[in-house]
Amino acid sequence: MQTNLIDPRGFTVPKELVGFRKPEESMNFLARMMKFLFWLLIVSWGVALLRQLLAWISRGAQTEQRAAGAGIASPSGDTWHGAAARRLVRDPVCGLHVAEALAVSLRESGELLHFCSLACRDKHVNGRQRMAANG
Repeated sequence: MQTNLIDPRGFTVPKELVGFRKPEESMNFLARMMKFLFWLLIVSWGVALLRQLLAWISRGAQTEQRAAGAGIASPSGDTWHGAAARRLVRDPVCGLHVAEALAVSLRESGELLHFCSLACRDKHVNGRQRMAANG
């Protein structure tokens, strides 16, 4: 014997359908979850950007304090923040780009050359000597 239940609105509902949600109710739940995840993502990105901005501002203030304490003018910013350390130079022998801080340097006739390795520097020096010997 199958018994029907009566919901609060007065409709009779078969027992096997009790506990099932309507499709629009489940979609409403999914929509709310997606909306929550979207805003969580937006807020987390905002917090990350705000932290980067505050770090950038505090680095600038520290740089100016150091410059004022040393009695020198405020720098352009490139050398203080390590941009010069990240500057790339091109090896004249093999064409490889190397960080200036890691490159092997050679001053030749007033010009500063940077090489990726000692082998490239030696090739360049030996090549110049051969050209000088040939005239």
